[in-house]
Amino acid sequence: MTSRKTTKNGLELFEDVVLDPMAVATGPEETASTDKRKAGFYLPVALLERFDRKFYELKLSGANVANKSAFLEAVLRFALEDMDRGSRSRLLQAMTK
Repeated sequence: MTSRKTTKNGLELFEDVVLDPMAVATGPEETASTDKRKAGFYLPVALLERFDRKFYELKLSGANVANKSAFLEAVLRFALEDMDRGSRSRLLQAMTK
């Protein structure tokens, strides 16, 4: 049996707490602001896996991306801004091939 010892600031040493490695690596979850709304889409599994992989690669490289929602928001903004370029849009060009 592990003995327990309380420190000056009230923390208990040898506490039975299991840490989630991804939560430790990505930081605390931020609460959604009131001007946002949950959206549901069906996407190909391979695309979702690629998105997840890229998100974790960015987090591990130290990129300033708070969470998957923030990452997806940035990607969508970038894509929509590209499409606003009209005939010079790389996305629109790719969709017409």
